[in-house]
Amino acid sequence: MRVLIIEDDPAIAANLYDYLEASGYTPEHAADGVTGLHHAVSAQWSAILLDVALPGMDGFTLCRKLREEARRDTPVLMLTAKDTLDDKLEGFGHGADDYLVKPFSLKEVGARLSALIKRHNGQVVPGALRCGDITLDPRTLEVERAGRPIRLPRKCLHLLQLLMATPGQVLRRAELETAVWGEMLRDSDTLRAHMHTLRRALTAEGEPNPIETIHGIGYRIGAGNPYDAP
Repeated sequence: MRVLIIEDDPAIAANLYDYLEASGYTPEHAADGVTGLHHAVSAQWSAILLDVALPGMDGFTLCRKLREEARRDTPVLMLTAKDTLDDKLEGFGHGADDYLVKPFSLKEVGARLSALIKRHNGQVVPGALRCGDITLDPRTLEVERAGRPIRLPRKCLHLLQLLMATPGQVLRRAELETAVWGEMLRDSDTLRAHMHTLRRALTAEGEPNPIETIHGIGYRIGAGNPYDAP
């Protein structure tokens, strides 16, 4: 299986190259965005490891061009020091399939890479976030659950997007409130009310509630033990 490493840090690139080669992959390396995009579209790859802060062309732009212009659905795992929720959402919005923050474990890179390749079926929906039977397209802001279209208010849509960007991870109340409402004055029940509206829309036809409340802390989605109270 051929894997393209697009990374400008020589030490990181060498570590990835050696690890992948020892794991049975056939890696190749590009040290800048322009060269990386050329390699990405001129050959077939099982997956691409893509840095964001690249000379010549950043990883977000490269991934968008790969999806929209070259129409390639090659699995992309972004490797970057950018670690905020907005950074992750931007990566997914430009077509990344997974996102790993530096510094990272080579074993985790290998595990995520293997999972991406196994999941890949040749029909990747660019930018789509998936959690169980729920799909959200950040470009069109369309949400579906098992094929059923779901209409959401703007704030609820933003909350769902934040949760789906980090499935299984707990997002704190303050983190969600700041991401959705910024520093605007808000009632202490605002987040809970919007979460109730979101859950009601996602379970309108009797589906299990996918959003778990971690009492006193925050919320998470896709953890496997949804909290069923409103």
